[in-house]
Amino acid sequence: MKCMFCGCMNSRVIDSRPNEDGSAIRRRRECEGCGRRFTTYERIDLVPMMVVKKDGRREPFDPDKLRSGVVKACEKRPIPMQKLDELVADIQTRVESDYDREVTSAQLGDMVMDRLKEIDEVAYVRFAAVYRHFKDIQTFMEELSKLLTRKT
Repeated sequence: MKCMFCGCMNSRVIDSRPNEDGSAIRRRRECEGCGRRFTTYERIDLVPMMVVKKDGRREPFDPDKLRSGVVKACEKRPIPMQKLDELVADIQTRVESDYDREVTSAQLGDMVMDRLKEIDEVAYVRFAAVYRHFKDIQTFMEELSKLLTRKT
């Protein structure tokens, strides 16, 4: 650790202890060059999970944005908010544990559609219509026929 007084790159740790809330380690150091003491803090470096959009842009993963899309798909459906909150929490947990810093918007959309398919088919079709950008009635009907085939 570089000394803030003389710029020497050699220092030794005299004392280490966690801070009050346990989120960092406080270290008392002594510079081997000038002998002065200083304090450093060691913290976990949190790297935000990023979502890679279809056009290549990256933006931070936002569970509130995910929740907003799911809520819109479930408007006027008999689905309790608790169920939607669980869906968002489950997807957030899965993203944070299964992916290393980046997830594509396609992967997120597929996760949401898989869960909505189990919860409410109308909400699933609504979400799919926006997420998959159905260009015409034929692609929409193909998605509906897949859903009906799965049911029977």
